[in-house]
Order: sequence, then structure tokens, then C-alpha cells
Amino acid sequence: MQDWPSGYGKRVLAEVDSTNAEAARIAASLTGPEWILGLRQTKGRGRRGRPWNDPAGNFAATLVMRPVETPDQIALRSFVASLALYDAFVAVSGRPDAFALKWPNDVLLNGGKVAGILLESAGAVGGGMSHLSIGIGVNLVSAPEPENVEAGATHPVALLSETGAAVTPEEFLNALALSYDRYETQFSTYGFAPIREAWLARAARLGEVITARTSRDETVGTFETVDTSGNLVLKTPQGYVAIPAADVFF
Repeated sequence: MQDWPSGYGKRVLAEVDSTNAEAARIAASLTGPEWILGLRQTKGRGRRGRPWNDPAGNFAATLVMRPVETPDQIALRSFVASLALYDAFVAVSGRPDAFALKWPNDVLLNGGKVAGILLESAGAVGGGMSHLSIGIGVNLVSAPEPENVEAGATHPVALLSETGAAVTPEEFLNALALSYDRYETQFSTYGFAPIREAWLARAARLGEVITARTSRDETVGTFETVDTSGNLVLKTPQGYVAIPAADVFF
């Protein structure tokens, strides 16, 4: 049985400041996509510069690649990564009904946040990007204390306590890399349409009233769909609203 996808590099670091920071440092020297796993991450970060708690035994990794598509298409890889995470969780836990995907880039386990994704790009080259980093953090063995989480945010949970699945970071990386390769191939071959369909089939709170909040405003409405550009579409009393970026609250 294949345990690592062909064409992908792998480096495992005992300690690193941030796997996304390491990705930026090595990107120029890479000849193909590469996974970086940090067994200890000292300066992890989440979306909007928030700190990401990363105790020993949890998962912190980044896939760095040189994409060829336009920036709007490249950004859709957050959905590719979300689906890959979902499949990896199912592979290591055997619990497909326990997981759901929260727009734009979290994975939920029994309603709590078990994983997050952070996309970073840099170095415009000919109107494109020199590299893309897909950072992924997973609460494999422990979750942050509730008081360390933003007020109103989804409560954090850990894979071990919720499912009993004891998985090492290296084991999880192998499962994730294989599932990511499958969805990346699908995305590169057929575009976003099948990725979007698969993501919606696993979406949390589809058809329910949710809140999308940015630094400037807040929109409350029924979660209708994700459109072909990856925007969150809410049905509000004023009509349909497409939201490109926001934090979602249930």
C-alpha cells in the first residue's frame, strides 16, 4: 500500500519557529511541492495573525508549492486542503459522521474545532505567485483552554479525547499527504466544480442561520451555498450576499 504520494518532498523538523515561515525560507530552492512537519512549533500563528497554540503531540505542517494558476484560483486550494483533512481524519479515526467542514478553512469534530488552515503566498512573478504555503494545525492530543479562544468562536476539541484515536504527527502527515494528492489531482484536472460539490456535501450548518463577521461589518443570514468563486453565500432579508472573507460564528 502506498504510504507517501509520488512527487512530494517531506522534511520533518524537531523544532521550528513556524512551518509557514520555514516554507518561505526554502521555497526558492524547491523543485517540487514539499511537506514540512514541525514536531515543535515555537511561533505558530493562525488567521489574521492570531497565535496558534501548539503543544507537543499536536500537528503543525505546511505544504509549500509553486502554483501556476491565477491568484483567485490558487486561493481555492483552501477547499482542497479542507477535503484532504476531512479524509485524513476519517482514515485515522474511522468516524466519518463526526467531522464537518466550516467555511472558510476549519474542520469540526463533534461540533468543535479540531483543525485550521492558513494560506500564505508571496513573491509575485509575472503577475502570478512564486510560492503558496498551506499551513495546517491539528489538535491531535490536546486543545487550547476555552479562555484562550476568541469570545464566541467555536470551542476547540482534540482528536484523542473526542474519538480515542491516538495518532502521531508523522502518521497523520502520511494520511494527509495521500488524501491531499488525490484532491490536488482532481482540482488540477477538473477545476473547482467537483471540489466545491464535495466540500458542500461535508459543510457544517448548510441551510442554517449563521453570522459572518469582518473587521468592518457583520452579516446574519441562512447559509445557502459556496459559489463558484469560493464565496460564502448568505440569504438575508435584503437578498443574497456573497462574502469573500470573514470569520463565521454559529
